[in-house]
Amino acid sequence: MDLPVIQPPLTFTDQMQRRVTVAYPPQRIISLVPSQTELLYDLGLAHRVVGVTKFCIHPAQARQQAAIIGGTKNFDFAKIDALRPDLIIGNKEENYQVGIEQLAEKYPVWLSDISNLDEAGRMIRQVGALTGTAPRAQELADTILASFASLLPQKPTLSAAYFIWRKPYMVAASGTFINDMLTRAGFRNVFAARSRYPEITAEQLATAAPQLILLSSEPYPFAEKHVAEFQKICPSATVRIVDGELFSWYGSRLQYSAEYLQQLAR
Repeated sequence: MDLPVIQPPLTFTDQMQRRVTVAYPPQRIISLVPSQTELLYDLGLAHRVVGVTKFCIHPAQARQQAAIIGGTKNFDFAKIDALRPDLIIGNKEENYQVGIEQLAEKYPVWLSDISNLDEAGRMIRQVGALTGTAPRAQELADTILASFASLLPQKPTLSAAYFIWRKPYMVAASGTFINDMLTRAGFRNVFAARSRYPEITAEQLATAAPQLILLSSEPYPFAEKHVAEFQKICPSATVRIVDGELFSWYGSRLQYSAEYLQQLAR
């Protein structure tokens, strides 16, 4: 394998508008976000990913090939130091501010901030530029955006509630990537007037009376055994278990999301 041509450090602006100077191209990358770990692998960077979180389950070999540096919200700083990263990639929402700030004192930390498909496409292209894989990243982003452009939304629009947690009940509301996916599939979020991931009660769900209740497979592992619980609250609603990764992972897994949403809309 040819040795990489190391250029002078380059400065990039992340999605938080932070200036990040990186030894280019970075050779020892740590990913703090599962969907961005998968993206790095799909950009052909497996040999440069030295650290991932315990939640980085795609691709399957990621946690075998790279060191596990803790979770998305509890980093093992000693392990990270031992890996000597020249780039750390994280996310505003999925990681915790105190931990990110501590890492940024020592290392280049590039953060994404994503609430819709356009921002996801921009992130993919920016990570490509950041890692020296811009052509592949552009191709990937174009493929994803084209698949969504051909998505035929549900008509007429159905009212829906999307649950991410149980005890307490929590839903995806406005300002979330999930809400953008719901809208693109032709569903009207009954909790769109609220922000981010609010807690709601059974009484509030009954009052909202969605036609469709979607129970996500992650982060809470909703399963068929939970369907009856929601059906009791909203007897006239259709209750479905859905693939949370295809609704909320904003990296290269989006290649498969439009087709999945199309099937759901049908």
